[in-house]
Amino acid sequence: MQATSYTYDPQTRTGSVLLDDGTPVEFDAAAFDAGGLRLLRPGQRVRIETEGTGDALRITLVTLQTL
Repeated sequence: MQATSYTYDPQTRTGSVLLDDGTPVEFDAAAFDAGGLRLLRPGQRVRIETEGTGDALRITLVTLQTL
């Protein structure tokens, strides 16, 4: 799934993305670390992997979207 980086805190390695429908979803440090990223800037397109649905939707991986 693709999303747009919305917030990122380099101290905690946590943040949030906006899904293409505008829904914000937060990610934790484990999801950020799983993607192997060093930094994330607001507005970057990212690829995410998720589990669960609705209010239980959880991001398990965040990485840069590459073409």
